[in-house]
Amino acid sequence: MKENTLAKILAVACGLVAVTAMAQTSTTVTTKDGAAGTAVTETSTTSASGTITTYTPESDSLMLRAGTTGAPVRYYYNKDTTVLDPEGHTVTWSSVRPDVPATVYYVRDGDRMIVRKVVLSKPTVVEKETTTTTTTKKP
Repeated sequence: MKENTLAKILAVACGLVAVTAMAQTSTTVTTKDGAAGTAVTETSTTSASGTITTYTPESDSLMLRAGTTGAPVRYYYNKDTTVLDPEGHTVTWSSVRPDVPATVYYVRDGDRMIVRKVVLSKPTVVEKETTTTTTTKKP
């Protein structure tokens, strides 16, 4: 009977992972309670990486596109959501804007994905080097 319960838990966890987008990862930790001998499933952490396509400060959501061809997915945030820079320092929501690469860490609440933290990546910067030559003629 215990094996059936564990098998059901694993089947549900695998089903949830299969439904998520390609750039999403989900980790579920299952341990065995030594005293009771039963499986205990702990908190599931889910993340998605991509580029922010839509963010409006007055709204309660942002859109993130995984890769370059995927459809954007809506993630909801709240007052408890933290925004971090690549080094892990807390930054303000003004740093969140379209075309910024990011990773969102979220939990599912029904059909909504509630963001716990947003980690912004440094956008790729292309530097263009220009050289100016000035020639002066002496009279």
